[in-house]
Amino acid sequence: MDEPLSALDLNVRQAVRLELQQLQNDTRITFVFVTHDQDEALTMSNRIAVISEGRLQQVGTAREIYEAPKNKFVADFIGETNLIDVEVGAVKDGQATCILPGGTKFTCFAAEGASKGVGHLSVRPERVAIDDVKTGLISGITSRHIYLGTDMHVDVTLDDGEIITVRVQNSESAHIPEMGNRVGLNFDAGSARLLED
Repeated sequence: MDEPLSALDLNVRQAVRLELQQLQNDTRITFVFVTHDQDEALTMSNRIAVISEGRLQQVGTAREIYEAPKNKFVADFIGETNLIDVEVGAVKDGQATCILPGGTKFTCFAAEGASKGVGHLSVRPERVAIDDVKTGLISGITSRHIYLGTDMHVDVTLDDGEIITVRVQNSESAHIPEMGNRVGLNFDAGSARLLED
């Protein structure tokens, strides 16, 4: 199926997704579903193959592709991510030691093929928390709020100009700092991943 849902409006598209999944489960037939819609890929697939310029970048379950992207292309293509420039000191046994913007030393997971030197750290916006400047791994100035209904995106501009997006769920208890405030940012444990270039 080549982009079969692309011309449908949101409600119909979601209903047809469920129908296709039920049809596939009932018939036990393998579907090859081609899409540029990351939500469709994540919600409908048992296995995902990410292809760029005719080259297979990564194959895995939706969770593997989203949580453990192999390289910058996969991390950026599937879902939203923050790609943070870091200096990589050492990579060993699936772990890397990095220097974050602002100079904090940080240990994270490393994708196979990640190496010493300048690298890219991938952290999903929902895995970044706004904190106090004194306790944050990195810090910056809140530069933009984007209201999305179910949640709010807060952009934080670091001192080097990089922008980190934080996804904050829309609830009464959510802490949304005012524009122009200096804030600290922390990452959920195990959520940061050094990518293969």
